[in-house]
Formats: sequence, structure tokens, C-alpha cells
Amino acid sequence: MTKNSEHSRYNFKEAEGRWQRAWEAEKCFEASLDKTLPKYYVLEMFSYPSGRIHMGHVRNYTMGDVVARFKRARGFNVLHPMGWDAFGMPAENAAMEKKVHPAEWTFQNIDTMRDQLKMMGLSIDWSREIATCDPSYYTHGQSMFLDFLEAGLVYRRKSWVNWDPVDNTVLANEQVIEGRGWRSGAEVEKRELSQWFFKITDYAESLLEDLQTLERWPARVRIMQENWIGRSEGMRIRFDLEGLEEKLEVFTTRPDTLFGASFCAISADHPIATQLATQSSLLKDFIDECHRLGTSEAVLEQAEKQGFDTGLKVLHPFIKEKTLPLYVANFVLMEYGTGAIFGCPAHDQRDLDFAQKYGLEVTPVILPPNTEAKTFKIEQEAYIETGTCINSEFLNGLSIEEAKAEVAQRLENLGVGNRETNFRLRDWGISRQRYWGCPIPVIHCQRCGIVPVPKEDLPIILPDDVTIDPSGNPLDKHLTWKHVDCPECGKPAERETDTMDTFVDSSWYYARFCSPHAALPVDRSEADYWLPVDQYIGGIEHAILHLLYSRFFSRAMKRSGWAQLNEPFDGLFTQGMVCHETYRSPKGDWLSPDEIVEDAYDKFVTIEEKLPVSVGRSEKMSKSKKNVVDPEDIINSYGADTARWFMLSDSPPDRDLEWTDSGISGAWRFMNRLWRLTERYPRDSAADHASAQERDASKEFRQVLHKTIAGITEDLENFRFNRSVARIYQLVNQLSELDEKDPKNFPALREAIEFIILMISPMAPHLAEEMWQKIGKEGLVAAQPWPEADPELLVDRMITLAVQVRGKLRGTINIRRDADQSEAEKLAFEEPTIMAALEGKSIQRIIYVPNKILNVVHS
Repeated sequence: MTKNSEHSRYNFKEAEGRWQRAWEAEKCFEASLDKTLPKYYVLEMFSYPSGRIHMGHVRNYTMGDVVARFKRARGFNVLHPMGWDAFGMPAENAAMEKKVHPAEWTFQNIDTMRDQLKMMGLSIDWSREIATCDPSYYTHGQSMFLDFLEAGLVYRRKSWVNWDPVDNTVLANEQVIEGRGWRSGAEVEKRELSQWFFKITDYAESLLEDLQTLERWPARVRIMQENWIGRSEGMRIRFDLEGLEEKLEVFTTRPDTLFGASFCAISADHPIATQLATQSSLLKDFIDECHRLGTSEAVLEQAEKQGFDTGLKVLHPFIKEKTLPLYVANFVLMEYGTGAIFGCPAHDQRDLDFAQKYGLEVTPVILPPNTEAKTFKIEQEAYIETGTCINSEFLNGLSIEEAKAEVAQRLENLGVGNRETNFRLRDWGISRQRYWGCPIPVIHCQRCGIVPVPKEDLPIILPDDVTIDPSGNPLDKHLTWKHVDCPECGKPAERETDTMDTFVDSSWYYARFCSPHAALPVDRSEADYWLPVDQYIGGIEHAILHLLYSRFFSRAMKRSGWAQLNEPFDGLFTQGMVCHETYRSPKGDWLSPDEIVEDAYDKFVTIEEKLPVSVGRSEKMSKSKKNVVDPEDIINSYGADTARWFMLSDSPPDRDLEWTDSGISGAWRFMNRLWRLTERYPRDSAADHASAQERDASKEFRQVLHKTIAGITEDLENFRFNRSVARIYQLVNQLSELDEKDPKNFPALREAIEFIILMISPMAPHLAEEMWQKIGKEGLVAAQPWPEADPELLVDRMITLAVQVRGKLRGTINIRRDADQSEAEKLAFEEPTIMAALEGKSIQRIIYVPNKILNVVHS
């Protein structure tokens, strides 16, 4: 290598834009249906257009791009599209804050973020770009809503809902996190409203069972969905109420604890509670207090357990003359089970807390193993583990499972119970009282009731002239938009002013990408070819909400004839977060990395005032803690390939990545080291005609090269990007030991540099193109096939052979693979340890198993 080449630097500023324009001009990444090729659909979860991309975007989209480029090089017809999850509250909040229309704010952000993503050199088919707020997209969402309505998968009813008092809208249970709205963070309240629902419970069994078929999903995501769907086997028991003909129905998974029951409780919204409240102002006040809590289980678990004694008594089905007091309780939800429970305080912590508060009986009926029944008692902690029944008459001595079966049989014989399967999953409430969302295509007529909008009248487009403020739904207050004539009777009527939950828009976009310009929601020939998505990539935070809704949507689309499959995503990968150290000023204010500097003592201080900076732990990059790095600054300073390389190299992709200045600097140095490999590329035409002997001279290195090809191929197939990068580092180090001035090494040098360029191309595509051109190759690397490892070079020429004497290991020898017995004997008898073991002995026979063992048997 010449002195000048050692200081050669890769000019990314000039190269990256040029190659991006070349790819676009050649339409390298535009996909089309081609049944002669195997298809591969790779999709990253699309982004909300918040304004600018962040490092999480860089990591997510880099991973997807590596997969797309690798699969394309492997001969697949690749679909790799991009779109925008563009409806939602942030646009309305921005409209109020900046006095700008949500559409203007949204599309400006899309333009900015699209430009930034293009700077990354992503191999995206931009001709398929969609935005969910565009009428050309949401008209099809409205069309499918009508199809689902016709198929019985949509209905409207009054229900108690989670109300976000800051965003002034309804939230699904899944959108309530620890009692607070998932976007606003406000404490959720409870209100009764008429709402539209998707019947996701129609598919509860399918959604649960088919999780077992998703072998390429992370186990923890499947477990999270399994727990959320919550299938449970139990009993529906019909208790008699003392002095009343009415029955109290309870669903329980623990009928074996029935003899430990000391109370029953119903939801504040149970019909019995509603009826009793008309006669008791105290009960009405208590119910109102319950409604100030949210409807999510997390809130109810954390709230103090409170109840109101109705005065009614529930008759125990097995213990004559035993009655249980009936309470209205704030921890019982109408939406789960039957809205009623029997409480067994000894074996349920929630019931125990309630019983201790109200002085109710606590009778243990499950005895832990190796425990004396006479001394066992429950104090502050309920016993919820396995054991045998006690204090339970005919159940005593039975295991829990045996007791469940016995109780079930007896309740069924009495005609007061039946076995039942229940699910925790509830129907998906999609109504949102906001403007910036997809209008629900129905009309309310006093004469005709709910009337679907005729499909020929779609799309129902949002009005532009709205006033967005915190006072409520702008559509409800609009003077003209909501007033229409009924499609059936022609009389004055009103549009539905609720809009759809934005998760509806993101639940089927993967299907729209198959045919984004079709006049129908999907072109079946395209959808049947491309679906399912072969590889989906996104954050673990969407494990329940988005993924569960998308799985429901694919089933609903199948019922409506828009798809042929249940599962939309064959493979799922959840990437880790990008983290950075946090910094605080002496006053405790958060500081960004560009506000601090290292002093002469390797301590961080503020740039301007030189005040000491407190360094906190590394956390997910967030604007609130200011520990963010702007991707555009990094791309402008080091290039897109450097940013991509660092994102792939520093840690396994499913783990959090620690952003460091030294890490990005190291990636930049290696980009330049790769670039300088072009200076070592042999240009002597004699290398093209190297003899077999000359090629064999570098066979040992070529073995390393081809093992690297095989290793990287396997790594990229299995999302081990950091290992792929490590293999490139190692190969480049070994290549540096090859004498570039020796003509016998020219063939190996050429082969290695060409293959290195091809192998780095999914990860550093601009640099690969620049190197390819620099060494005189024609065409685009983006169109080149993936290098194939030579099988013969993957086999080690030398092996270690065990040598035994009378069955005992006495040593090993290095020998050619598949060597004959005479060669093995010669090498073995040259080993001092072997000869020492045979001294004075007469060899009777020698057993030789090629490539495995040589055993010498002596007298």
C-alpha cells in the first residue's frame, strides 16, 4: 500500500447522493408481481410523522433494509414499502399549539421525514408510499368497515368506557397504562357512552390457538398475547338470592374453593346494582365514586378495595342455611365474566384485602403440602399455590383438579351450574371523539335508525373548516358537515361524528401495500402473491395493541373476501432501544450531549459556563431527558453508511444499543479502511489468467474467505447483524496479512475484495457501490447476486485424530482429512507418547476409523 493510499478518505458527501439518484433512476427497488420468482415481503412498522426521524428509526429501518437487500441479492422478488401512520392526537395538539391545520402539520412532517429516510439510502419502493390520513387510503378503511358491519363484526352499544380527560376521547383498555392514558398520561375516568365496537371476541379462540403456529415470533410476544386473550376454563354458577326469584350468575375458575366463600360482590354497573341504586342515594353515590376510577384491571388492582353492602343475601349451593352478604365492589368489572364474583379470601389476595377491611370470615380450604391442617391459617397473605382440599365436606383430601371436577359434576346435577370457557379479551371499542381520524361511515336517522353510507358515496371526507380546541369533538360542533339526508328515507339526518381509533388504520396497511393504487381495498391477485409479510420488524411496545388488532383484521378481511389468510406476519423481530447517557446541570436541569464537553481532567462540564455536569445512567433516547442525537447531524458528519454500520455492529439487534461518540468514530474509521481496500485491488490482467497452482498458493486464506461468506450468510438469515459485522472486521484483518505484491496472491486478493464489497452492500450500500466502481466493475452492486461459498473450501484439510492404545487415549495427531491408514500409522508412531505406551509390547492389530480414531491393540 502506498503512503498516499493510507490517508485516502471516502468522500461520502459526494458519493451517497449520487448512488441514491442512480438507484432511483434504475428503479432498483420497485417491486412487481413475478410468479417466476420466490417472493419476500419485509416490512418495518410504519412511523408516525412527528417531525423528524430519531435514532430508533435509524436502527429499525436499517435492520429492515439489510434484510431487504440481502434477500434481493439471494434471488427473491422483494417488496419493501413505506408509509405513514398519520392520523391521531399529536396532530390535533399541534394544531391547537401552532394554529395550523392538522393536515398541513402532518404532510409537512411527512415531507421532512421522507427526505431524512432517503438520506439513509434505504432500498424502499417509494412508489407504494401511503399515508393513512389521505382520503385515497381511508376510503378503503370505510369500505371495509361497511363490509365488517354486514358480516356481523361491527356493532354499537352503550358501555362504560375509559375517558381521557386531557385528550377528551375514549381509550380502549389496551390503551390504558397503569391507569393513565397511553398518550396524555392523564388519569383515566369512567363514562357511559354509545360506542362502536369490532367483535374481536369472535376470534378469541383462533387468535389464541394460532399463536402456536407463529414459530418465528419472539416467545415473549406470544406469551403477552396469550395472557391478554386470557382463556380460562371454569364454571358458571347460578346462586339463589334469599327472598327473590332472581339468580346471581357468577363465572369462576376456582369452583374448588366454594366452601371458603364468605361474600359475593357485583360490579357497580351490574343490573342488580343499577336497580338498587334507584332506591338508595348512598348506593348511587358509591356507584358514582366507582365510576371515577378507570375500567382497566391495573387501576382496579392498585385502588383501595371498597364495597357497599346491599343487604341482600346469597344462598350457598352446598351448605344449608348458609348465606353470603352481597356487596357492590369497586374492583369487580361488568366487562369481565358476568360482572359478579364469589369471594374466597383465603385463596385470593384481592378477596382477602376486602374481607379484612369489612370483617368477613376467612376460611382456608386448600392446604399446602407438608402442612398440618390444625395449625394452618391465613393472615396477611392469601395462599394461591397447589395443595389438597380441607374444610370442604365431600371435597376433603382431593387435589385442586379433582375438586374442580367433583364440584362441576355436583353443580350440574343440581341444575345450578355448567362448565364454561371464558376469555379475558373484550371487544375492541373503536369510537374516538376527535377530528383527526377516519370518519365512521354511518348516518343516524330518527326514522330509519343507523343507516350505512352507500359505498358509492365514499369516501366521507373530513371538513377542512374546523375549530380545534380542548372543548370536544370539532365534528360534533360543525355547523354543516354532520347534517345530511338519510340515504333510505331522504329525511334530515346526521352523520356519525365519532372517528375511528387510529389503530384501525394501522391494522391493515400491510395489505394495502400489496396494491396501493387499486380501486378496491386490495387487489386479490397481488395480495395473494405477497402476503403474508415474511419479516415484520418493530418495537416490543406494540406486542399487544397493534399486533393483536392486525391479527383480528386479517381474519375479518378473510371473512369479507379481502384476504385468504389468518396470520398477517409470518416472522416478527422486535429490536432493542437506542440508549444514551443522561446529563444534568448543577441545578438539576437535563442537558443534551451538544451542551457539554470534556475538560482537561476527563470530566464533563457545560460548554459555556464550564459548570460540572452530573452523568446519569444510560436510558432510552428521549426529548424529555434531552439525551438524543440527531440522525441528520450524524449523517452529515459521518455519512449514512457509518450510522448504519454502527447501529448494526455494537450489540445484538434485539438488545438495547448504547450510543457512544467513540463507537460512531470507530465505525467511520472502518468505513475508510474498507475504502482503502480498493487501493490493494490487483489491476494486473495476468491475475485473470492465474494458473491453478497460483490460485492454490492462497488456498488457506481462501478457506477463511469462504467460511466468512458462509458465516455471514447464516448470520443475516438469523438477524445476527453484529456477528456479520464482526466477521467482516476479522476478514479484513486477515486480508491485511496477505502480501499484495506477490502475484501468486492476486487471484485471492481480487476474490476477497470483490466478495467483501458484496457482503457489506446490505449494511453499507453507498460505500459498496463506490468501491465496486473504483475497482472497475460494471453495473450496480444493488443488482449483483450474493456471493456463494465454495463447499470444498468449507471443509478443513487437516483434522485432529485421536490415537488410543488398547482403548485409552494416549495422544493426538494432525493429519490430512481422509488420509489412509498407512499415513495415520506413520504419524502416530512418530509421537513420543504413543511409542512410550507401546514400549516392549507386541502389536496384535490396529483399528483405524478415518477422520475419527486410530486404536493400537497390543498383547
